Amino acid sequence: MRQRSHLESAIAKAEQFRREIEDTAILLEFAAEDEGSLAELKKAVGKLENDVEETETQTLLSGPNDGRDAIVTINAGAGGTDAQDWAEMLLRMYLRWCERRGFKTEIVDEQPGKEAGIKSTTFTVQGDYAYGLLSGEAGVHRLVRLSPFNAGSSRETSFASVFIYPQIDEDVEIEIQDKDLRVDTYRSSGAGGQHVNVTDSAVRITHTPSGIVVTCQNQRSQHQNREVAMRILKSRLYELEMEKKKAETAQLEQSKRDISFGSQIRNYVLHPYRLVKDVRTKYETSNVDQVLDGDIDPFIKEYLLQKRAA
Repeated sequence: MRQRSHLESAIAKAEQFRREIEDTAILLEFAAEDEGSLAELKKAVGKLENDVEETETQTLLSGPNDGRDAIVTINAGAGGTDAQDWAEMLLRMYLRWCERRGFKTEIVDEQPGKEAGIKSTTFTVQGDYAYGLLSGEAGVHRLVRLSPFNAGSSRETSFASVFIYPQIDEDVEIEIQDKDLRVDTYRSSGAGGQHVNVTDSAVRITHTPSGIVVTCQNQRSQHQNREVAMRILKSRLYELEMEKKKAETAQLEQSKRDISFGSQIRNYVLHPYRLVKDVRTKYETSNVDQVLDGDIDPFIKEYLLQKRAA
């Protein structure tokens, strides 16, 4: 259903582009003689440009989890109250970015700071390619500014970590192919009625890819034993799948670095000059206020372009 939704969205977007281009072509014909049409043309071209930019960014997403919803966690790091305030600023930045894209968000946990800001927060993001778009934001973010929390208004450096998880569906469908199974029957050895030790009613099922072996001999017939064994096998495979997902999450957790100097992925400088610069891609902008208000798409696109090139 998710894949179908993505495909339907892509088709609808293509149709939208076609209509917008046709409308723009008509406006272009009238723009040379009509000031109103010229103004409308500029507005239409601007909107089309933004839509194309967003769609180009989505074409860079091809990972197995890129289309999933996201779970975002922000933790204040070194810097005391300034860092907690910085964590709250980052929260606002991402919530504003989600709002711009029409993504649905829900804060599921938040630990407020003692004086200001937050110690940590976790929120979910629901929307097409939410995880893929936000995955590059994982890491340490560094802020340099004049502190509003000390009497001397000295320049302070604060850190906060951002971590992004793909939101895994609770319902995991386990597909078992017959070619992956080896089914052996044998004579039951325990109590179980008149057929025990008379017919080969006990069943042993071996799932070759995982090496899991399940046996059942308590039912009265081979058919019943096979049904029970298959249910047990599915449960075992489900548990194995969950353990794999936990291992992937643990591996993601290990990728975190200390929330302090030298580990940041992006610097936000408000004093003595104004600049936001990504350490990985070297992309930078002096429009700090716009970035903190949620305009982080250029940083996201540059990261995805670098990731694809690598």
